[in-house]
Amino acid sequence: MEHRPDRLLVELAAQGDGESFTELCRRYYGPMVAIGHAILGDRHLAEDAAQEAFAKAAVHLPRLRQSDQFGRWVAAICRNEARDLARTRRQPQTVDETATENAASSGGDETGEAVKAALSQLSPEAREVVFLRFYDGLSYEQISAVLGISEQAVNGRLRRAKKRLAEDLRRQGFGEVAV
Repeated sequence: MEHRPDRLLVELAAQGDGESFTELCRRYYGPMVAIGHAILGDRHLAEDAAQEAFAKAAVHLPRLRQSDQFGRWVAAICRNEARDLARTRRQPQTVDETATENAASSGGDETGEAVKAALSQLSPEAREVVFLRFYDGLSYEQISAVLGISEQAVNGRLRRAKKRLAEDLRRQGFGEVAV
């Protein structure tokens, strides 16, 4: 399928075109897992939250008034699903080992634990942009579309998050950390 804008895919999917909805799911699955992971701290639960979000989105798609806002809308659904899962499973909102594998692949267990602890100290909004940017590899433009904020806001959140991470790691004895 050639690259079609979200707006068109949403309109077609709302009319019953399954392939269009499948394409929307393909586009946004990774970012939704990253959002869920930032909240739940567990990749497997994050995948559950993303799948539930898409299931709800499929049912309620005709209610979406702004068809060009699909990413932002499904992200809000996913956030709610992840929070519900966190409450029902009584999971602490921390970051698990799969999140730190990329960040500390060569640094050993001590570094991984330090990164995990520092990430868990970030606000949920900051964790979201960190996960979307560094774990899911989204561009500022893509993050902006998913979260419904400007690229400047994405940049600001990332700068503040990296500064906070560096400060937390420095306090844990890791010396100067480049941000």
